[in-house]
Amino acid sequence: MDITSLQNPRVKYIVRLRDDKRQRQNDGLMIVEGYDEIQLALSAGHKPQTLLSAPELTSRQIDTVNAESITVNRAVFEKLSYRENPDGWLAVFPIPRASLDDLKLSSSPFIVVAESIEKPGNLGAILRTADAAHVDAVIVCDPRVDAYSPNVVRASRGTIFTVPVIETNSAQAVVFLQRNGIRILAATPSAKEEYTHQDLRGPLAVAVGTEDEGLSDFWLSQADISVKIPMMGKVNSLNVSVSTALIVYEALRQRSLR
Repeated sequence: MDITSLQNPRVKYIVRLRDDKRQRQNDGLMIVEGYDEIQLALSAGHKPQTLLSAPELTSRQIDTVNAESITVNRAVFEKLSYRENPDGWLAVFPIPRASLDDLKLSSSPFIVVAESIEKPGNLGAILRTADAAHVDAVIVCDPRVDAYSPNVVRASRGTIFTVPVIETNSAQAVVFLQRNGIRILAATPSAKEEYTHQDLRGPLAVAVGTEDEGLSDFWLSQADISVKIPMMGKVNSLNVSVSTALIVYEALRQRSLR
């Protein structure tokens, strides 16, 4: 199928999927733009519903997949795109919904819990760290940002497809962690111990909170361990994705020494 009109109903629908969280939730579909991100999703076993390309913009090919294939001109693609320099590839994927019961935990589970993250860039960066550290899952509790928005997909560089992402509420997450014998580590500036001074080996969930307020009292009260990152400047907190990366990699370092 070829589309050259900006008024085509399919074009308008994909724009709604891009911009409207409710549309994505109702239809169970999400937008993935970019050759690398689409290839990563495909390699992780996810199958697109629709694959769009603009020959005027792309010089690379994606292997034929069992999906509807649409070719569009440059003007149409630029209307659909959410990037400054689009590479001519965009796909509609089913949202990879999963529940806590679907998780397949390793023998020594390693999980990131992100509570009420507000900024797509931060959640995307946390997902990239989780992928690099090969954590079992990222549990997104009481989310304020749509984990399947185009901005999170872009910030995650497609790793939202390589790391199991579970959206749930905090109470259910704590029950799951406790039932599976997974210690909860709370990252908070109010902690007495620095993160490098704690034993982070064994089943562990690293819990981080909102950009401005940190973890809620609920998570702080449920934590088995509370740690802080030393601050020597005038600001008492780091960006939440940076804090997550520091603690996750310290845990990874300790676990590798086992």
